[in-house]
Amino acid sequence: MMSTPDLSAAIAANNLVKRFGAVVAVNGVSLSIPPGEIFGLLGPNAAGKSTLIRLLSGILSADGGSAEILGYDLVTRAEAIKKRIGYVAQHFALYPELTVAENLDFYSAIYQPITDAEQARLLEQYGLTPYRRQRAGLLSGGYKRRLSIACAMAHDPKLIFLDEPTAGIDPVTRKELWETFYALAAAGKTLFVTTHYMEEAERCNRLAFINKGRLVAEGTPTEIKGLLKDYRVYACRLRYDPAVVAALSAIDGVLVLNQFGDELRIITDEGTTPDQLAAVVAPRLPSGSHMHAVESTIEDVFITLTRESPAP
Repeated sequence: MMSTPDLSAAIAANNLVKRFGAVVAVNGVSLSIPPGEIFGLLGPNAAGKSTLIRLLSGILSADGGSAEILGYDLVTRAEAIKKRIGYVAQHFALYPELTVAENLDFYSAIYQPITDAEQARLLEQYGLTPYRRQRAGLLSGGYKRRLSIACAMAHDPKLIFLDEPTAGIDPVTRKELWETFYALAAAGKTLFVTTHYMEEAERCNRLAFINKGRLVAEGTPTEIKGLLKDYRVYACRLRYDPAVVAALSAIDGVLVLNQFGDELRIITDEGTTPDQLAAVVAPRLPSGSHMHAVESTIEDVFITLTRESPAP
């Protein structure tokens, strides 16, 4: 078991900056993530999620700011950090021609070879025992993810970075993987997870939204849902209607329109009145239906805070 310094934060980042030419991919990001927490990072494509993970894991060098990972300075103690973290890339990054067991042996040997008993435990923990002799490239998407996580855990890291670990995975497998994440957190591991799935955001202890390299929100799921204090959210039972969308979009103060099957959600600034909206939607509502104010969801907050234009 590797020792680490006493620490109050598994990740403590201060004003991190990363540039690629004229593009500022990470722009003044500060974070404090305690040990044993599942921390979720959400953002649109090209928002800076993967770049931030690569900075915090020492794969990329920062152009500004500072960070301590597991109590070690990110610049001066990068090698010590790398021995104590696990990293699961967004895309399958193992060797497809090697078997499941051979991949585990290879990746553990980078740090310290594992015993047969340790390999058997990892295979069993991640449901890979029946596939130990199968080539990794022939595994299903879900089992490739399991193998990637098992390889990342082979040296018993204290902090695991998971870059969209459930992308393209069916809901049942996704649930099973999240049960694994909870078990790891309960064992004292810290998980830093990026995702595009709003239901996964609800599973995290705390969240942050990143947009154009900047953090635009941070807090528990409950705290995130309360961030739209200066906005109003309405819903009505109404099938998608291009004429309604066009009319609502023309109203000053309508920020987001989001269709969910037969429900239309409308997010406005506080200066837009319900009567302005009702004048458009009421004539088209089914009998007995009406527009009403609702509590904001994580997706409402995410779309509002990361929107590129006043309305879709």
